[in-house]
Amino acid sequence: MAPDEHKPLIVQSDRSVLLETDGPCFEDARDSIAAFAELVKSPEHIHTYRITPLSLWNAAASGLTAAQIVDSLVQFSKYEVPQNVIADVEDNVARYGRLKLFKTEDGQLVLYAEDSLLIMQLLNQKTLQPYVSGSPDGHHIYVKPEERGNVKSALIKLNFPVEDLAGYVEGAPLKLGLRDTALSGKPFGMRTYQREAIDAFHMRGSNRGGSGAVVLPCGAGKTIVGIGAIHALQTQTLVLTTNTVALRQWKSELLDKTDLTEDQVGEYSGESKEIRPVTLATYQVLTYRKSKDSQFVHFSLFDEGNWGLIIYDEVHLLPAPVFRATAALQARRRLGLTATLVREDAREDDVFSLIGPKKYDVPWKVLEKQGWIAQALCTEVRVPLSDEERYRYAIADKRGKFRIASTNPLKDSLCETLLARHKEDNVLVIGQYLDQLKLLAKRFKAPLITGQTANRKREELYAAFRTGEVKLLIVSKVANFAIDLPDASVAIQVSGTFGSRQEEAQRLGRILRPKEDGVIARFYSLVSRDTCDQDYSVKRQLFLTEQGYRYEIRNAEDT
Repeated sequence: MAPDEHKPLIVQSDRSVLLETDGPCFEDARDSIAAFAELVKSPEHIHTYRITPLSLWNAAASGLTAAQIVDSLVQFSKYEVPQNVIADVEDNVARYGRLKLFKTEDGQLVLYAEDSLLIMQLLNQKTLQPYVSGSPDGHHIYVKPEERGNVKSALIKLNFPVEDLAGYVEGAPLKLGLRDTALSGKPFGMRTYQREAIDAFHMRGSNRGGSGAVVLPCGAGKTIVGIGAIHALQTQTLVLTTNTVALRQWKSELLDKTDLTEDQVGEYSGESKEIRPVTLATYQVLTYRKSKDSQFVHFSLFDEGNWGLIIYDEVHLLPAPVFRATAALQARRRLGLTATLVREDAREDDVFSLIGPKKYDVPWKVLEKQGWIAQALCTEVRVPLSDEERYRYAIADKRGKFRIASTNPLKDSLCETLLARHKEDNVLVIGQYLDQLKLLAKRFKAPLITGQTANRKREELYAAFRTGEVKLLIVSKVANFAIDLPDASVAIQVSGTFGSRQEEAQRLGRILRPKEDGVIARFYSLVSRDTCDQDYSVKRQLFLTEQGYRYEIRNAEDT
Protein backbone atom coordinates (compact mmCIF):
# COMPACT_ATOMS: atom_id res chain seq x y z
CA MET A 1 0.00 0.00 0.00
CA ALA A 2 1.52 3.33 -1.04
CA PRO A 3 2.06 5.83 1.79
CA ASP A 4 -0.08 8.94 2.01
CA GLU A 5 2.61 11.63 2.20
CA HIS A 6 0.15 14.23 3.49
CA LYS A 7 -0.49 12.29 6.70
CA PRO A 8 1.92 12.87 9.62
CA LEU A 9 1.72 9.61 11.65
CA ILE A 10 3.71 6.40 11.44
CA VAL A 11 2.22 3.72 13.71
CA GLN A 12 4.71 0.93 14.41
CA SER A 13 4.11 -2.62 15.57
CA ASP A 14 6.05 -2.04 18.83
CA ARG A 15 3.21 0.36 19.83
CA SER A 16 5.32 3.46 19.25
CA VAL A 17 3.82 6.26 17.18
CA LEU A 18 5.97 8.74 15.25
CA LEU A 19 4.50 12.15 14.53
CA GLU A 20 6.09 14.40 11.91
CA THR A 21 5.86 18.07 12.88
CA ASP A 22 6.33 19.50 9.38
CA GLY A 23 2.91 19.31 7.81
CA PRO A 24 -0.57 20.87 7.79
CA CYS A 25 -2.17 18.08 9.86
CA PHE A 26 0.42 18.06 12.66
CA GLU A 27 -1.62 19.88 15.32
CA ASP A 28 -4.84 17.97 14.60
CA ALA A 29 -2.98 14.65 14.78
CA ARG A 30 -1.14 15.68 17.97
CA ASP A 31 -4.35 16.69 19.72
CA SER A 32 -6.05 13.48 18.61
CA ILE A 33 -3.42 10.97 19.77
CA ALA A 34 -2.54 12.82 22.99
CA ALA A 35 -5.81 11.50 24.42
CA PHE A 36 -4.66 7.86 24.29
CA ALA A 37 -0.87 7.78 23.85
CA GLU A 38 1.94 8.91 26.16
CA LEU A 39 4.43 11.43 24.85
CA VAL A 40 7.93 9.91 24.99
CA LYS A 41 9.94 12.73 23.42
CA SER A 42 9.31 15.76 21.25
CA PRO A 43 12.45 17.15 19.65
CA GLU A 44 12.27 19.38 16.58
CA HIS A 45 11.06 17.27 13.67
CA ILE A 46 9.58 13.97 14.86
CA HIS A 47 7.70 13.42 18.11
CA THR A 48 7.50 9.94 19.58
CA TYR A 49 4.47 8.60 21.46
CA ARG A 50 3.85 5.18 22.95
CA ILE A 51 0.54 3.40 23.33
CA THR A 52 0.51 1.62 26.71
CA PRO A 53 -2.15 -0.20 28.72
CA LEU A 54 -2.20 2.69 31.20
CA SER A 55 -2.58 5.31 28.45
CA LEU A 56 -5.48 3.32 26.95
CA TRP A 57 -7.17 2.88 30.34
CA ASN A 58 -6.89 6.63 30.90
CA ALA A 59 -8.51 7.16 27.51
CA ALA A 60 -11.29 4.68 28.24
CA ALA A 61 -11.92 6.36 31.61
CA SER A 62 -12.41 9.67 29.80
CA GLY A 63 -15.03 8.09 27.52
CA LEU A 64 -13.04 7.20 24.40
CA THR A 65 -13.92 3.94 22.68
CA ALA A 66 -11.54 1.53 20.93
CA ALA A 67 -13.21 2.36 17.61
CA GLN A 68 -12.57 6.09 18.09
CA ILE A 69 -8.92 5.45 18.95
CA VAL A 70 -8.39 3.19 15.93
CA ASP A 71 -10.19 5.70 13.69
CA SER A 72 -7.79 8.44 14.86
CA LEU A 73 -4.78 6.28 14.06
CA VAL A 74 -6.15 5.35 10.63
CA GLN A 75 -7.16 8.94 9.85
CA PHE A 76 -3.64 10.33 10.35
CA SER A 77 -1.42 7.33 9.58
CA LYS A 78 0.86 7.49 6.55
CA TYR A 79 0.91 3.67 6.35
CA GLU A 80 -1.52 0.93 7.27
CA VAL A 81 -1.93 0.61 11.05
CA PRO A 82 -0.40 -2.73 12.19
CA GLN A 83 -3.05 -5.31 13.07
CA ASN A 84 -1.41 -6.19 16.40
CA VAL A 85 -1.70 -2.54 17.51
CA ILE A 86 -5.40 -2.50 16.66
CA ALA A 87 -5.86 -5.76 18.60
CA ASP A 88 -3.98 -4.30 21.59
CA VAL A 89 -6.13 -1.18 21.58
CA GLU A 90 -9.32 -3.22 21.45
CA ASP A 91 -8.18 -5.61 24.18
CA ASN A 92 -6.95 -2.98 26.65
CA VAL A 93 -9.88 -0.61 26.19
CA ALA A 94 -12.22 -3.58 26.69
CA ARG A 95 -10.49 -4.40 29.97
CA TYR A 96 -11.52 -1.05 31.42
CA GLY A 97 -15.09 -1.48 32.60
CA ARG A 98 -15.15 -5.28 32.53
CA LEU A 99 -14.97 -4.92 36.29
CA LYS A 100 -17.27 -2.41 37.92
CA LEU A 101 -17.31 -1.45 41.56
CA PHE A 102 -20.61 -0.19 42.94
CA LYS A 103 -22.83 -0.12 46.02
CA THR A 104 -25.98 -2.16 46.27
CA GLU A 105 -29.23 -0.70 47.59
CA ASP A 106 -28.47 -2.13 51.03
CA GLY A 107 -25.01 -0.46 51.06
CA GLN A 108 -22.85 -3.48 50.19
CA LEU A 109 -19.72 -2.74 48.16
CA VAL A 110 -19.48 -5.22 45.29
CA LEU A 111 -17.27 -5.93 42.33
CA TYR A 112 -19.28 -6.95 39.28
CA ALA A 113 -18.36 -8.68 36.03
CA GLU A 114 -20.65 -10.11 33.39
CA ASP A 115 -18.04 -12.84 32.79
CA SER A 116 -18.46 -15.47 35.52
CA LEU A 117 -15.15 -17.12 34.65
CA LEU A 118 -13.38 -13.81 35.29
CA ILE A 119 -15.03 -13.68 38.73
CA MET A 120 -13.83 -17.23 39.42
CA GLN A 121 -10.32 -16.29 38.28
CA LEU A 122 -10.24 -13.29 40.62
CA LEU A 123 -11.55 -15.23 43.61
CA ASN A 124 -8.52 -17.49 43.26
CA GLN A 125 -6.01 -14.62 43.18
CA LYS A 126 -4.06 -14.60 46.45
CA THR A 127 -3.26 -10.89 46.14
CA LEU A 128 -6.99 -10.11 46.12
CA GLN A 129 -8.21 -12.46 48.84
CA PRO A 130 -7.41 -10.24 51.89
CA TYR A 131 -9.72 -7.52 50.52
CA VAL A 132 -12.83 -9.49 49.60
CA SER A 133 -15.36 -11.59 51.52
CA GLY A 134 -16.81 -14.12 49.12
CA SER A 135 -19.26 -14.16 46.24
CA PRO A 136 -23.06 -14.51 46.37
CA ASP A 137 -23.23 -15.71 42.76
CA GLY A 138 -21.09 -16.00 39.65
CA HIS A 139 -21.06 -12.30 38.87
CA HIS A 140 -20.41 -10.42 42.12
CA ILE A 141 -17.66 -10.32 44.73
CA TYR A 142 -18.22 -8.69 48.10
CA VAL A 143 -15.52 -6.10 48.84
CA LYS A 144 -14.71 -5.04 52.38
CA PRO A 145 -15.70 -1.33 52.46
CA GLU A 146 -12.37 -0.22 53.94
CA GLU A 147 -10.47 -2.08 51.17
CA ARG A 148 -11.99 -0.25 48.18
CA GLY A 149 -8.66 1.29 47.21
CA ASN A 150 -6.57 -1.81 47.87
CA VAL A 151 -8.85 -3.86 45.62
CA LYS A 152 -8.42 -1.35 42.79
CA SER A 153 -4.65 -1.26 43.31
CA ALA A 154 -4.37 -5.06 43.32
CA LEU A 155 -6.53 -5.43 40.23
CA ILE A 156 -4.60 -2.92 38.13
CA LYS A 157 -1.46 -4.96 38.79
CA LEU A 158 -3.39 -7.92 37.35
CA ASN A 159 -4.13 -5.79 34.26
CA PHE A 160 -7.80 -5.37 35.16
CA PRO A 161 -8.48 -1.70 35.88
CA VAL A 162 -11.71 -1.15 37.79
CA GLU A 163 -14.38 1.34 36.81
CA ASP A 164 -15.32 2.72 40.22
CA LEU A 165 -19.01 3.70 40.24
CA ALA A 166 -19.52 3.33 43.99
CA GLY A 167 -20.00 7.06 44.38
CA TYR A 168 -18.79 9.50 47.00
CA VAL A 169 -19.91 10.98 50.27
CA GLU A 170 -21.05 14.52 49.61
CA GLY A 171 -19.10 16.04 52.47
CA ALA A 172 -20.21 19.06 54.43
CA PRO A 173 -21.49 21.88 52.20
CA LEU A 174 -19.38 24.99 51.69
CA LYS A 175 -20.72 28.05 49.95
CA LEU A 176 -17.86 29.49 47.90
CA GLY A 177 -17.99 32.16 45.21
CA LEU A 178 -15.29 33.30 42.78
CA ARG A 179 -14.37 36.98 42.55
CA ASP A 180 -14.45 38.86 39.24
CA THR A 181 -11.73 41.12 40.63
CA ALA A 182 -9.19 39.63 43.00
CA LEU A 183 -8.46 41.39 46.30
CA SER A 184 -5.08 42.26 44.78
CA GLY A 185 -7.02 44.47 42.34
CA LYS A 186 -6.36 42.35 39.25
CA PRO A 187 -9.23 41.05 37.08
CA PHE A 188 -9.78 37.34 37.69
CA GLY A 189 -11.25 34.77 35.37
CA MET A 190 -10.52 31.15 34.45
CA ARG A 191 -8.44 30.53 31.36
CA THR A 192 -10.00 28.21 28.77
CA TYR A 193 -7.73 25.26 29.55
CA GLN A 194 -8.35 25.70 33.30
CA ARG A 195 -12.13 25.53 32.77
CA GLU A 196 -11.68 22.47 30.53
CA ALA A 197 -9.59 20.76 33.23
CA ILE A 198 -12.22 21.45 35.90
CA ASP A 199 -15.02 20.19 33.65
CA ALA A 200 -13.06 17.03 32.81
CA PHE A 201 -12.54 16.33 36.52
CA HIS A 202 -16.05 17.20 37.68
CA MET A 203 -18.07 15.69 34.81
CA ARG A 204 -21.19 17.51 36.06
CA GLY A 205 -21.07 15.70 39.37
CA SER A 206 -21.57 12.21 37.92
CA ASN A 207 -20.03 9.10 39.48
CA ARG A 208 -17.71 8.94 36.48
CA GLY A 209 -16.17 12.23 37.57
CA GLY A 210 -14.80 13.34 40.91
CA SER A 211 -11.47 11.52 40.99
CA GLY A 212 -8.38 11.87 38.81
CA ALA A 213 -5.27 13.84 37.94
CA VAL A 214 -4.86 17.10 36.02
CA VAL A 215 -1.46 17.58 34.39
CA LEU A 216 -0.43 21.16 33.58
CA PRO A 217 3.00 22.79 33.19
CA CYS A 218 4.66 24.67 36.03
CA GLY A 219 3.34 28.22 36.09
CA ALA A 220 0.09 27.34 34.29
CA GLY A 221 -2.12 27.86 37.35
CA LYS A 222 -2.78 24.41 38.82
CA THR A 223 -3.85 26.09 42.08
CA ILE A 224 -6.59 27.90 40.14
CA VAL A 225 -7.82 24.53 38.83
CA GLY A 226 -7.97 23.28 42.42
CA ILE A 227 -9.95 26.36 43.50
CA GLY A 228 -12.27 25.84 40.53
CA ALA A 229 -12.89 22.23 41.61
CA ILE A 230 -13.84 23.37 45.13
CA HIS A 231 -16.17 25.94 43.56
CA ALA A 232 -17.77 23.30 41.31
CA LEU A 233 -18.41 20.94 44.22
CA GLN A 234 -19.27 23.53 46.92
CA THR A 235 -17.97 21.20 49.62
CA GLN A 236 -15.51 21.28 52.50
CA THR A 237 -12.05 20.40 51.23
CA LEU A 238 -8.69 19.12 52.46
CA VAL A 239 -5.69 20.31 50.41
CA LEU A 240 -2.35 18.49 50.81
CA THR A 241 0.81 20.39 49.84
CA THR A 242 4.55 19.80 49.73
CA ASN A 243 5.62 22.34 52.37
CA THR A 244 4.42 25.18 54.59
CA VAL A 245 5.38 27.93 52.13
CA ALA A 246 3.30 26.24 49.41
CA LEU A 247 0.47 25.82 51.91
CA ARG A 248 0.44 29.55 52.64
CA GLN A 249 0.50 30.37 48.93
CA TRP A 250 -2.64 28.25 48.57
CA LYS A 251 -4.22 30.20 51.42
CA SER A 252 -3.25 33.50 49.83
CA GLU A 253 -4.77 32.46 46.48
CA LEU A 254 -7.99 31.22 48.12
CA LEU A 255 -8.50 34.48 50.02
CA ASP A 256 -7.51 36.58 46.98
CA LYS A 257 -9.76 34.92 44.41
CA THR A 258 -12.75 33.59 46.38
CA ASP A 259 -15.11 35.04 48.94
CA LEU A 260 -13.82 32.74 51.69
CA THR A 261 -12.85 34.53 54.89
CA GLU A 262 -9.74 34.03 57.04
CA ASP A 263 -11.64 31.97 59.61
CA GLN A 264 -12.82 29.54 56.90
CA VAL A 265 -9.29 28.54 55.78
CA GLY A 266 -7.16 26.57 58.25
CA GLU A 267 -3.46 25.63 58.36
CA TYR A 268 -2.50 22.16 59.55
CA SER A 269 1.28 22.10 59.66
CA GLY A 270 4.16 21.74 62.08
CA GLU A 271 3.35 25.24 63.34
CA SER A 272 -0.47 25.19 63.53
CA LYS A 273 -3.26 22.62 63.83
CA GLU A 274 -6.43 24.34 62.59
CA ILE A 275 -9.30 22.38 61.06
CA ARG A 276 -11.60 24.66 59.06
CA PRO A 277 -14.01 24.26 56.08
CA VAL A 278 -10.96 24.41 53.80
CA THR A 279 -7.94 22.94 55.57
CA LEU A 280 -4.44 23.10 54.10
CA ALA A 281 -1.97 20.47 55.33
CA THR A 282 1.55 19.37 54.42
CA TYR A 283 2.64 15.87 53.50
CA GLN A 284 5.39 16.20 56.13
CA VAL A 285 2.99 16.64 59.03
CA LEU A 286 0.78 13.80 57.80
CA THR A 287 3.72 11.39 57.62
CA TYR A 288 5.16 12.37 61.00
CA ARG A 289 5.50 9.62 63.59
CA LYS A 290 7.43 9.43 66.85
CA SER A 291 9.42 6.36 65.85
CA LYS A 292 9.84 4.11 62.84
CA ASP A 293 7.40 1.54 64.24
CA SER A 294 4.79 3.89 65.71
CA GLN A 295 1.54 5.11 64.18
CA PHE A 296 1.29 8.22 62.02
CA VAL A 297 0.21 10.82 64.55
CA HIS A 298 -1.86 13.05 62.27
CA PHE A 299 -3.59 10.58 59.92
CA SER A 300 -6.78 11.22 61.88
CA LEU A 301 -6.99 14.50 59.92
CA PHE A 302 -8.39 12.50 57.00
CA ASP A 303 -11.46 11.67 59.11
CA GLU A 304 -11.75 14.69 61.41
CA GLY A 305 -13.24 16.90 58.73
CA ASN A 306 -16.31 16.00 56.71
CA TRP A 307 -14.36 16.41 53.47
CA GLY A 308 -16.17 16.19 50.16
CA LEU A 309 -12.90 16.67 48.25
CA ILE A 310 -9.23 15.99 48.88
CA ILE A 311 -6.71 17.80 46.64
CA TYR A 312 -3.20 16.38 46.28
CA ASP A 313 -0.83 19.13 45.12
CA GLU A 314 2.27 17.81 43.28
CA VAL A 315 0.59 14.38 43.24
CA HIS A 316 3.65 12.78 41.61
CA LEU A 317 5.45 13.28 44.95
CA LEU A 318 2.93 11.41 47.11
CA PRO A 319 4.79 9.63 49.93
CA ALA A 320 4.08 5.90 50.23
CA PRO A 321 2.23 6.30 53.58
CA VAL A 322 -0.17 8.82 51.98
CA PHE A 323 -0.78 6.36 49.11
CA ARG A 324 -1.67 3.75 51.74
CA ALA A 325 -3.96 6.16 53.57
CA THR A 326 -5.60 7.14 50.27
CA ALA A 327 -6.51 3.51 49.69
CA ALA A 328 -8.99 3.94 52.56
CA LEU A 329 -10.32 7.28 51.27
CA GLN A 330 -12.05 6.10 48.14
CA ALA A 331 -15.45 7.40 49.26
CA ARG A 332 -14.16 10.97 49.00
CA ARG A 333 -13.56 12.83 45.74
CA ARG A 334 -9.86 13.15 44.94
CA LEU A 335 -8.02 15.58 42.63
CA GLY A 336 -4.32 15.22 41.87
CA LEU A 337 -2.44 18.22 40.46
CA THR A 338 0.99 17.92 38.86
CA ALA A 339 3.27 19.14 36.09
CA THR A 340 4.33 15.57 35.34
CA LEU A 341 3.07 12.15 36.33
CA VAL A 342 6.63 10.85 36.02
CA ARG A 343 7.61 9.02 39.21
CA GLU A 344 11.14 7.74 39.64
CA ASP A 345 9.69 4.71 41.50
CA ALA A 346 7.37 3.90 38.52
CA ARG A 347 4.24 4.01 40.71
CA GLU A 348 2.13 5.82 38.12
CA ASP A 349 -0.38 2.95 38.27
CA ASP A 350 -0.96 3.75 41.96
CA VAL A 351 -1.89 7.30 41.00
CA PHE A 352 -4.36 5.81 38.48
CA SER A 353 -5.98 3.35 40.91
CA LEU A 354 -5.94 5.38 44.15
CA ILE A 355 -6.28 9.01 43.01
CA GLY A 356 -7.96 8.33 39.68
CA PRO A 357 -7.21 8.35 35.94
CA LYS A 358 -5.56 11.25 34.17
CA LYS A 359 -8.42 13.61 33.34
CA TYR A 360 -6.64 16.44 31.54
CA ASP A 361 -3.20 17.13 30.10
CA VAL A 362 -1.66 19.98 28.09
CA PRO A 363 1.90 19.83 26.67
CA TRP A 364 4.24 22.54 27.97
CA LYS A 365 5.10 23.89 24.54
CA VAL A 366 1.43 24.32 23.65
CA LEU A 367 0.90 26.73 26.56
CA GLU A 368 4.20 28.45 25.81
CA LYS A 369 3.03 29.07 22.25
CA GLN A 370 -0.23 30.52 23.60
CA GLY A 371 1.70 32.83 25.94
CA TRP A 372 0.47 31.29 29.20
CA ILE A 373 3.98 30.27 30.29
CA ALA A 374 7.29 31.94 29.51
CA GLN A 375 9.55 30.91 26.65
CA ALA A 376 12.71 29.35 28.05
CA LEU A 377 16.20 28.62 26.75
CA CYS A 378 18.12 25.76 28.39
CA THR A 379 21.91 25.58 28.41
CA GLU A 380 24.14 22.86 29.83
CA VAL A 381 27.59 24.24 30.61
CA ARG A 382 30.35 21.64 31.00
CA VAL A 383 33.06 22.46 33.52
CA PRO A 384 36.41 20.64 33.80
CA LEU A 385 37.72 19.18 37.05
CA SER A 386 41.07 20.45 38.29
CA ASP A 387 43.91 17.90 38.41
CA GLU A 388 43.53 17.64 42.19
CA GLU A 389 39.78 17.02 41.91
CA ARG A 390 40.33 14.50 39.08
CA TYR A 391 42.61 12.51 41.41
CA ARG A 392 40.01 12.56 44.22
CA TYR A 393 37.33 11.56 41.71
CA ALA A 394 39.41 8.66 40.35
CA ILE A 395 39.83 6.96 43.75
CA ALA A 396 36.35 7.70 45.19
CA ASP A 397 33.45 5.24 45.42
CA LYS A 398 30.29 5.75 43.35
CA ARG A 399 28.53 8.11 45.79
CA GLY A 400 31.76 9.98 46.46
CA LYS A 401 32.32 10.46 42.72
CA PHE A 402 28.88 12.03 42.35
CA ARG A 403 29.47 14.46 45.23
CA ILE A 404 32.93 15.48 43.98
CA ALA A 405 31.60 16.09 40.46
CA SER A 406 28.52 17.93 41.73
CA THR A 407 30.46 20.27 44.04
CA ASN A 408 33.30 20.98 41.60
CA PRO A 409 34.84 24.30 42.86
CA LEU A 410 35.29 25.51 39.27
CA LYS A 411 31.50 25.75 39.06
CA ASP A 412 31.71 28.65 41.55
CA SER A 413 33.71 30.91 39.24
CA LEU A 414 31.46 30.03 36.30
CA CYS A 415 28.49 30.95 38.47
CA GLU A 416 30.12 34.34 39.09
CA THR A 417 30.48 34.88 35.32
CA LEU A 418 26.81 34.08 34.73
CA LEU A 419 25.67 36.30 37.60
CA ALA A 420 27.65 39.22 36.17
CA ARG A 421 25.97 38.63 32.80
CA HIS A 422 22.52 38.61 34.43
CA LYS A 423 23.07 41.29 37.08
CA GLU A 424 19.85 43.09 36.04
CA ASP A 425 17.76 39.89 36.25
CA ASN A 426 16.12 38.10 39.16
CA VAL A 427 18.23 34.96 39.58
CA LEU A 428 17.86 31.70 41.49
CA VAL A 429 20.95 29.56 42.16
CA ILE A 430 19.71 26.06 42.97
CA GLY A 431 21.67 23.11 44.31
CA GLN A 432 21.68 19.83 46.15
CA TYR A 433 24.57 20.11 48.63
CA LEU A 434 24.35 22.53 51.56
CA ASP A 435 28.12 23.02 51.92
CA GLN A 436 28.30 24.09 48.28
CA LEU A 437 25.35 26.46 48.67
CA LYS A 438 26.74 28.02 51.86
CA LEU A 439 30.02 28.81 50.07
CA LEU A 440 28.12 30.39 47.17
CA ALA A 441 25.95 32.45 49.53
CA LYS A 442 29.05 33.73 51.32
CA ARG A 443 30.88 34.45 48.05
CA PHE A 444 28.00 36.40 46.51
CA LYS A 445 26.69 37.87 49.80
CA ALA A 446 23.27 36.45 48.93
CA PRO A 447 20.56 35.04 51.21
CA LEU A 448 20.38 31.25 51.46
CA ILE A 449 17.17 29.23 51.85
CA THR A 450 17.44 25.59 52.99
CA GLY A 451 15.31 23.12 54.89
CA GLN A 452 16.65 24.64 58.11
CA THR A 453 15.43 28.15 57.23
CA ALA A 454 12.40 29.08 59.35
CA ASN A 455 9.18 29.39 57.36
CA ARG A 456 8.74 33.04 58.36
CA LYS A 457 12.25 33.85 57.12
CA ARG A 458 11.60 31.97 53.85
CA GLU A 459 8.44 33.95 53.25
CA GLU A 460 10.23 37.24 53.99
CA LEU A 461 12.98 36.39 51.49
CA TYR A 462 10.53 35.26 48.80
CA ALA A 463 8.56 38.49 49.30
CA ALA A 464 11.76 40.59 49.00
CA PHE A 465 12.62 38.71 45.81
CA ARG A 466 9.18 39.43 44.35
CA THR A 467 9.50 43.16 45.04
CA GLY A 468 13.03 43.34 43.61
CA GLU A 469 14.61 44.25 46.95
CA VAL A 470 16.57 40.99 46.66
CA LYS A 471 17.63 40.00 43.13
CA LEU A 472 19.61 36.83 43.92
CA LEU A 473 18.52 33.87 46.03
CA ILE A 474 20.58 30.75 46.76
CA VAL A 475 18.13 27.89 47.33
CA SER A 476 18.30 24.19 48.12
CA LYS A 477 15.85 21.54 46.92
CA VAL A 478 13.18 23.03 49.25
CA ALA A 479 12.49 25.50 46.42
CA ASN A 480 11.88 22.78 43.83
CA PHE A 481 8.13 22.76 44.31
CA ALA A 482 5.13 25.06 44.42
CA ILE A 483 7.02 28.29 45.02
CA ASP A 484 5.43 31.29 43.30
CA LEU A 485 8.22 33.61 42.13
CA PRO A 486 6.74 35.23 39.03
CA ASP A 487 9.68 37.56 38.39
CA ALA A 488 12.41 34.90 38.47
CA SER A 489 13.85 34.88 34.97
CA VAL A 490 17.17 33.03 35.40
CA ALA A 491 17.93 29.76 37.18
CA ILE A 492 21.45 28.39 37.60
CA GLN A 493 21.52 24.74 38.70
CA VAL A 494 24.87 23.95 40.31
CA SER A 495 23.96 20.40 41.38
CA GLY A 496 21.00 18.04 41.10
CA THR A 497 19.62 14.81 42.52
CA PHE A 498 21.23 12.08 40.44
CA GLY A 499 19.02 11.48 37.35
CA SER A 500 15.73 12.90 38.64
CA ARG A 501 13.63 14.00 35.64
CA GLN A 502 10.90 15.44 37.81
CA GLU A 503 13.37 17.64 39.70
CA GLU A 504 14.80 19.11 36.50
CA ALA A 505 11.28 19.89 35.29
CA GLN A 506 10.32 21.52 38.58
CA ARG A 507 13.49 23.62 38.66
CA LEU A 508 12.86 24.94 35.18
CA GLY A 509 9.31 25.55 36.33
CA ARG A 510 10.52 28.10 38.89
CA ILE A 511 11.17 30.55 36.01
CA LEU A 512 8.26 29.73 33.67
CA ARG A 513 5.65 32.15 34.95
CA PRO A 514 5.07 34.65 32.12
CA LYS A 515 6.94 37.94 32.51
CA GLU A 516 5.18 41.27 32.03
CA ASP A 517 7.95 42.47 29.70
CA GLY A 518 7.93 39.19 27.74
CA VAL A 519 11.56 38.44 28.63
CA ILE A 520 12.84 34.95 27.74
CA ALA A 521 13.71 32.80 30.77
CA ARG A 522 17.20 31.24 30.97
CA PHE A 523 17.98 27.91 32.64
CA TYR A 524 21.64 26.97 33.11
CA SER A 525 22.75 23.55 34.33
CA LEU A 526 26.42 23.43 35.40
CA VAL A 527 27.87 19.95 34.88
CA SER A 528 31.36 18.53 35.49
CA ARG A 529 32.72 17.30 32.17
CA ASP A 530 33.58 13.58 31.66
CA THR A 531 32.07 12.53 35.00
CA CYS A 532 28.95 10.80 36.28
CA ASP A 533 27.54 14.33 36.76
CA GLN A 534 27.41 14.61 32.96
CA ASP A 535 25.84 11.15 32.65
CA TYR A 536 23.11 11.92 35.19
CA SER A 537 22.50 15.28 33.53
CA VAL A 538 21.38 13.51 30.36
CA LYS A 539 18.84 11.52 32.39
CA ARG A 540 17.63 14.60 34.28
CA GLN A 541 16.95 16.40 31.01
CA LEU A 542 14.82 13.63 29.52
CA PHE A 543 11.39 14.89 30.55
CA LEU A 544 12.09 18.41 29.33
CA THR A 545 13.52 17.29 26.00
CA GLU A 546 10.45 15.07 25.63
CA GLN A 547 8.37 18.22 26.09
CA GLY A 548 10.24 19.92 23.25
CA TYR A 549 12.88 21.92 25.14
CA ARG A 550 16.34 22.00 23.61
CA TYR A 551 19.57 22.08 25.61
CA GLU A 552 22.44 24.00 24.08
CA ILE A 553 25.72 22.37 25.16
CA ARG A 554 28.64 24.71 25.89
CA ASN A 555 32.06 24.36 27.45
CA ALA A 556 32.81 26.63 30.39
CA GLU A 557 35.77 28.10 28.52
CA ASP A 558 33.41 29.40 25.82
CA THR A 559 30.79 30.83 28.17
